[in-house]
Amino acid sequence: MENPQIKAFIVHLERATERRAQVTELMAQLPIPAEIIIAVDSKQLSDEQVSQVYQPRLHKPYYPFRLSRNEVACFLSHRKTWQAIIDQNLDAALVLEDDVALTPDFPAAFAAAVSVTAQGGLVRLPFRSDRETGAVITGTNTSIKVIHPVPVGLGMVAQIISRSAAKILLELTEKFDRPVDTFAQMNWVTKLQPLSVVPGGVQEISSNLGGSTLKQPRSLAHKLHRELMRPIYRRSVKIYSRKSGRN
Repeated sequence: MENPQIKAFIVHLERATERRAQVTELMAQLPIPAEIIIAVDSKQLSDEQVSQVYQPRLHKPYYPFRLSRNEVACFLSHRKTWQAIIDQNLDAALVLEDDVALTPDFPAAFAAAVSVTAQGGLVRLPFRSDRETGAVITGTNTSIKVIHPVPVGLGMVAQIISRSAAKILLELTEKFDRPVDTFAQMNWVTKLQPLSVVPGGVQEISSNLGGSTLKQPRSLAHKLHRELMRPIYRRSVKIYSRKSGRN
């Protein structure tokens, strides 16, 4: 992608005032123009609004947990960034959550991600590089590598999304049945082939900013159910991912 029209979107929940300083710092550090995308607030979502977008058991493998209101709001917040890419006629956007800090690897990781955005459509900048594995696409002889992860990793703290990928993601998620990062794994549904840059040049610092805005209290029974079902679901995702990679 030569001289792409690209900017950064930082997803920020307005009532998360403890994160405003980090958002300001990010905007100053980024090498491209940055704009704040006001996150959808779960506390302002009505039951009717949730039911309009959340529909369980849409895609296989079926997601085994019911989405929390926070997870619905998070998904809708990322849809706002995809819509902004289209509305502003950008070639792509770097989408960051507001609990991200840049590391010394970021300039090289960002440059590598931009160089393959047209190829992958969605290029992840993971904050836990040791969990991303796959065939090396570029960077065999350098410290920064672009890989084709199988399966696609979890987390949406930082990624570059092309305009064409944003259109696809929006069309496919007018209704959704799982968290946004879990949906982004589903290349057998999106037909995208997300790439990852490792190391990603970012770190997740929510613990320094008052903790995650997604977590909520859960009963012991609920926690046990998640512990039992999570590995089963992740195994299914690996199977679907490998099949999709062979097609």
